Amino acid sequence: MGPGNNTGISEFQLLGFSEKPELQPLIFGLFLSMYLITVFGNLLIILAVSSDSHLRTPMYFFLTNLTFVDICFTSTTIPKMLWNIQTQSKVITYADCITQMYFFILFTGLDIFLLSVMAYDRFVAICHPLHYMVIMNPWLCGLLVLVSWILSALHSLLQTSMVLRLSFCTVLEIPHFFCEINQMIQLACSDTFLNNMVIYFAAMLLAGGPFLGILYSYSKIVSSILGISSAQGKYKAFSTCASHLSVVSLFYCTSLGVYLSSVAPQSSHASAVASVMYTVVTPMLNPFIYSLRNRDIKRALMRFLWVNRSKRANLHGAEEVPTVAGPKS
Repeated sequence: MGPGNNTGISEFQLLGFSEKPELQPLIFGLFLSMYLITVFGNLLIILAVSSDSHLRTPMYFFLTNLTFVDICFTSTTIPKMLWNIQTQSKVITYADCITQMYFFILFTGLDIFLLSVMAYDRFVAICHPLHYMVIMNPWLCGLLVLVSWILSALHSLLQTSMVLRLSFCTVLEIPHFFCEINQMIQLACSDTFLNNMVIYFAAMLLAGGPFLGILYSYSKIVSSILGISSAQGKYKAFSTCASHLSVVSLFYCTSLGVYLSSVAPQSSHASAVASVMYTVVTPMLNPFIYSLRNRDIKRALMRFLWVNRSKRANLHGAEEVPTVAGPKS
């Protein structure tokens, strides 16, 4: 079978975490709960930031983009897994698998780029505070997000196109809960050397590059904070980037764990379990990290919830006020 000839291959089997029927309701309930928390938690951050005029700054502009990407990120994998558990089916079509892979790689790249952009934003805010609003102007902020989308889309298109050239000769079972690119490449019956080279090169360039940028930004931030004389000033400067630093640490540590588990022998199940950390757990925890460690976000959330509760109370009170008829003439 020549490269690119996928005759007879119309679907894959997603094996998921366990084939035991008694565990399926537990897995379904657990992942449904985490998915709902992720979507509503990130959506609440977006609504709170959008409703508060005091938070219309570059830092919160990037935060709303990150939370939106996190919603899309989990939505590429979890709904399909929940659907398969509910219908007791493991099938995913070839076209759906390629589409899922494309969007998964797209939103993974966006997460990486947005985290590096947010690190640069914190670097400018702490190391060049007097020029912050001049440097981080709306035009530059929009350009940084646009470039992140373009680079992520091109990278995802490249990786997906490389998979489309592969040949799959048998009935295929993916030992994962979504169409993960490395697992699909391992199941191909054609030469995958070029695919592996593209993956490694892209990982070094598009993941290693932003990570080095984050390390450089925080090295400058730490040196600037250490130069502040007062302890209160140091705490205030560090608190502005503590949430972002926590999210960066969580994302890269879990991603590194997935990589280490994938290179270990006979690690398909371990890789699937480890992938849950950065595909589900990290996006779910991000709203809590930003809301608990950020006073501005907490105030915005309280104001947003209070305003909506007041509107509902006023509407309910207006409905209960009886109409009094005027005196007859």
